[in-house]
Amino acid sequence: MANLAAGGRLNVFGFVLRLAGMVPFLFIGGRIYGPAALGRFAYAVLTVEFAAQIAALGLRRGLAQLLADGEKPQAWIVADALLVAAAGSLIGMAILFAFPRAMYPTTDIHGLDRMLAITVLAISWTDIALSALAYHNDVASTVRSRSIVQPWTISIVAFAWSYISLDDGLIVSYVFSMVAALIAALIPLLRCYGVPHGWKPDLSTSWWTAWRNAPVAAADVVEWASRRIDLAVLGAFLPAALVGIYYAAQQVATLPAKLKTSFEPVLGPAIVRKIAIGDRAGVAKQLRQVTYWIVAAQLGIALALGIPGRAVMGLVGSGFTGGTATLGFLLAAEVIAASAFVSEAALIFIARKRNMILSVIMLALEAGGAAALILIMQAQGLPPKFQATGPAIALCIALAFAWFTKARLLERELGESTWGWRWDLVWATAAGVVVGAAVRLLLPEGLLQLIVGVPAILIAFGAVLWTKGFGPEDRQLFRMGKGEVSDPRQAEATVARDHIVDDIV
Repeated sequence: MANLAAGGRLNVFGFVLRLAGMVPFLFIGGRIYGPAALGRFAYAVLTVEFAAQIAALGLRRGLAQLLADGEKPQAWIVADALLVAAAGSLIGMAILFAFPRAMYPTTDIHGLDRMLAITVLAISWTDIALSALAYHNDVASTVRSRSIVQPWTISIVAFAWSYISLDDGLIVSYVFSMVAALIAALIPLLRCYGVPHGWKPDLSTSWWTAWRNAPVAAADVVEWASRRIDLAVLGAFLPAALVGIYYAAQQVATLPAKLKTSFEPVLGPAIVRKIAIGDRAGVAKQLRQVTYWIVAAQLGIALALGIPGRAVMGLVGSGFTGGTATLGFLLAAEVIAASAFVSEAALIFIARKRNMILSVIMLALEAGGAAALILIMQAQGLPPKFQATGPAIALCIALAFAWFTKARLLERELGESTWGWRWDLVWATAAGVVVGAAVRLLLPEGLLQLIVGVPAILIAFGAVLWTKGFGPEDRQLFRMGKGEVSDPRQAEATVARDHIVDDIV
């Protein structure tokens, strides 16, 4: 629990850094490049990230178990994982280079557009490298790579390239940012594991591992697709400009989701070690605690970004305010997703095939619901900006299904409740809503609402949660002391975390 709390503290810090880096990118993309260019970029990135998810073959989450069970040196296991991902990435890159229309289905291909394909390898290797580091409780590298290097690189390059060419500036900035994030991950990986001396490529074992990991890979792809298929469906029915507006809302909404996904590198190894000694009650306790932390954090951030939502979208550009309702639904979806995500973090180790089936059903529900809602709204003659909310509504429904079914399955497997909801969240939400309503009533729409309103809502929400809800274990998330840690590796990691902020800087 001490390690989970330390990871949580660091990831909250990482969220703030990522927010500071991505807001300039959305501002640059919306105001300099425009909604249509942002929509074209969004669809292209969707394609390469899908290829990267497949290329990683589930090793992003499966690597912790391989390291825990492996008889070979850990450096060799990591090298085998990178080899498998490289082979999958090269296939994906070759296909995208040969058929770039997969990335740009409705627009002309020109300039450096094909260069986007090289990010398949960069993304898959970065995911695996950061997972390997997280196994040794090095979450600082994830924060550095994903929350500092990647968002600030994409913002700086996008702005600089706008003076060279508006045609491929967003594409080039994304390539630079992914390569920079990979370098920021590989350097600490070599420091942690060292050069794999004596390692020889073991393709047969690597491919057997990849095959065994297929259900985890499928769960990874489905989890990723659940955050992208709405954009894909939208692009099939509506113009690129609306895709760009939806993408901007999605980027704002998924910023708090990084709190959820960045817990995973810490939570995965903790679950693996508990399962290895048969402590299923301990797994359930960890999951209840982490679910509460994540739901509380994402609910507070959702209120802070959603109540002044029109001002948030207006920051990207005046043409983006039509995405305010979409932003609200997407923020709600991220809160709903928290419990499903935490349940899946354990299910991929103890019921991976049934988890995969539920994930596929959820994805089908989302895709079918998104298309159906758009078609119904079109038949009713509603404006396109209303039609664009259809995929976000479908996402909420699909994630609610995943939340309920996966939580029930996990409780049956563990024989313990994993329910992380508490009623103090209702009182904290009420406080945030009251303050948010006052902000919208008293302050003019625009930057002032963001500067004053966002902190005020977060303070009101957090104050009620701290005084009425948090117990000793909850407050461990904010305790910077060393505490007692029984495992020697955990003790060593705890000492290292005393200097974690200095290490990030």
